[in-house]
Amino acid sequence: MPLSGKVAIVTGGSRGIGRAIVLELIRSGAKVVFTYLKSEGPAADLLEEIKALKGTAAAVKSDSRDFELAKQAAAEAVSKFGTVDILVNNAGIVKDRALMLMDPAEWSDVIDTNLTGYFNMAKACIVTMMKQKSGNIINISSVAGVVGLPKQVNYSSAKAGIIGFTKSLAKEVASFNIRVNAVAPGYVETDMTKDLKQKENLIKFIPSGRFGRPEEIAKVVSFLAGDESGYITGQVIKVDGGLAI
Repeated sequence: MPLSGKVAIVTGGSRGIGRAIVLELIRSGAKVVFTYLKSEGPAADLLEEIKALKGTAAAVKSDSRDFELAKQAAAEAVSKFGTVDILVNNAGIVKDRALMLMDPAEWSDVIDTNLTGYFNMAKACIVTMMKQKSGNIINISSVAGVVGLPKQVNYSSAKAGIIGFTKSLAKEVASFNIRVNAVAPGYVETDMTKDLKQKENLIKFIPSGRFGRPEEIAKVVSFLAGDESGYITGQVIKVDGGLAI
């Protein structure tokens, strides 16, 4: 159990990729605090599944767009489990639309959640990590931030911003033994993608010929969270079946 004794926070952990990450970290021995905003039912179900695995976790209703709520989520982890060793910034939304039709609110909602939310959670955790001179931040970006995707200027901008955020912060905190990396998934089988009308057409552009599975993203996150990746920081790991080659 490579993460035994570690304490992790996973934002947006009740569904999709976040849920898979929570379960993978639990199986690796970590204690996990995961946040959710609206998915109370899935959050409760996940806690039951973790209990069955004899894992230790807590669910916190929070909105990472609000810095005060982000601080409360971090404080909850410290209160329950003593510290924060790992932060997985995962919470995100999509509001796809062509730029000429995009409402300014659709731009700001995605930027606030998918980029500012990452800043808020990192800021809420970074002092604890700096004081203990160890920590690990893993930001979930996207291939949309690497190559850009049409009708996703808000989402692609936020995910590209995460990459810059990751590289800058990695340089800033490396001397405190804190590592910062990003994972950039391609198309993954989640609630967010299950209704994509052009799914069959998209698969034609993926060399691996399929969408990814949330568990495949979670395995990479778990690797980055552990000591085996101790010499990796400031990197963007694409998990996309070759989409961004």
